[in-house]
Amino acid sequence: MSQAPGAQPSPPSVYHERQRLELCAVHALNNVLQQQLFSQEAADEICKRLAPDTRLNPHRSLLGTGNYDVNVIMAALQGQGLAAVWWDRRRPLSQLALPRVLGLILNLPSPVSLGLLSLPLRRRHWVALRQVDGVYYNLDSKLRAPEVLGNEDGVSLLVSPPRAFLAAALAQGLCEVLLVVTKEVEEKGSWLRTD
Repeated sequence: MSQAPGAQPSPPSVYHERQRLELCAVHALNNVLQQQLFSQEAADEICKRLAPDTRLNPHRSLLGTGNYDVNVIMAALQGQGLAAVWWDRRRPLSQLALPRVLGLILNLPSPVSLGLLSLPLRRRHWVALRQVDGVYYNLDSKLRAPEVLGNEDGVSLLVSPPRAFLAAALAQGLCEVLLVVTKEVEEKGSWLRTD
């Protein structure tokens, strides 16, 4: 089977989980944090804490196969002493202080398929981006291996590869971006360039 365009064999230092069930939120969390910290059981427990008195939990799939919402991701990050900051898509990406951001989690529309049959439907899919050893990677759990995006400096003086990836994702519309940052960076707002 052929490899996805741009996907390259992952270096041993890059942690990357592959898609299973509807657990893309769990995979995105683990991929952005670069270790297996969360499982389906841990995400389900967060769902129970978020909505303890509900029979049908609004934060996950009715079938119990995952499909967790943003509240689960934000609570999971808070439990690790981190924060998730919504990126305001009206801001130019040049204002994003990438070196102060631990990683990014995107929520994108994703095509639905049954085997080889592609359906005219779109579902939401969580994707992680992370810098490891100075190189940014697309850690989408649907990829066979991490996709190298490049370093922040990039090839162009105007747009770096991670910013180009973000710009393309945001241009699709219906894309949301969460910045994964430390509590200190969140409190100071230093994820935003002021110069």
